[in-house]
Amino acid sequence: MTDEQDHTEESADGLAVPTVGDVLLAIEELWPESLAEEWDAVGLVVGRAEAPASRILFAVDPTEAVIDEALEWGAQLIIAHHPLLLKPVHSVAAADPKGAAVHRLIEAGCALVTVHTNGDSAVGGVSDVLADAFGLQNVEPLVAAEEGLPEEGIGRVGDLPAATTLGAFTEVVFSILPAVAGGVRAAGDRDGLVRRVAVCGGAGDSLLGAVKASQADVYVTADLRHHPASEAREGAVAGRPYLVDVSHFGSEWVWLTPAAAALDNVLSDQGYEAQTRVSAINTDPWDFVLTPGM
Repeated sequence: MTDEQDHTEESADGLAVPTVGDVLLAIEELWPESLAEEWDAVGLVVGRAEAPASRILFAVDPTEAVIDEALEWGAQLIIAHHPLLLKPVHSVAAADPKGAAVHRLIEAGCALVTVHTNGDSAVGGVSDVLADAFGLQNVEPLVAAEEGLPEEGIGRVGDLPAATTLGAFTEVVFSILPAVAGGVRAAGDRDGLVRRVAVCGGAGDSLLGAVKASQADVYVTADLRHHPASEAREGAVAGRPYLVDVSHFGSEWVWLTPAAAALDNVLSDQGYEAQTRVSAINTDPWDFVLTPGM
């Protein structure tokens, strides 16, 4: 990615460079930690709060390739959606891939922050971005946050401006998300009409009960497992909700650019200037897929 692709260009307007701590305060304003699920691990993973953060890279996953990209660009901070250390660890020895990542970041002076389920639940979060991309109206949380604003929570549900077919809607979903090996899968009558749409970025089959209760015609999410999906189709009423299964990476990647813009705005309002960039690395784990002819 070239400097022309940076979300914000360097300028000589006299604004101060934020520290990692300043960015953490901006992140808390946008995506409060209180919105994170209890099982989640969000916040500062590597780095010192007093260190400068003049270049900030947004990514879905803090993989080795993403860290390579960040360090080649000279990033001082990576904001990743997925945690590097979601499960407890007893060692960060460099012989382990996650330990090696920690060592590389520390040695290069690059901090790492995780914005995960707090970035899902917040206003302007992952599912809000998906709802906007699909043109949904009258949007509300699929599951409201226990502590937060009425418009905060996991997933979103809303209405299309006009009814369309499941096939046509699935084509819209496919056109909006980044290209990945797995493509987009749909379950239901291709010619069936849909208008009320539920969405959840990332793995969302735990919300199938809430989707049914919302009376959504179709549910867009990622990582739909066989048994929950099968049970949802068996229990469908008049065939609904239909299901659209997308890439986990792709469903969350669309949030990165709006997130970078939001952070830019908050930092600018506070008198800071930093360059932000969205990672060009596709961290979807699949490389190719074989399918029967359509």
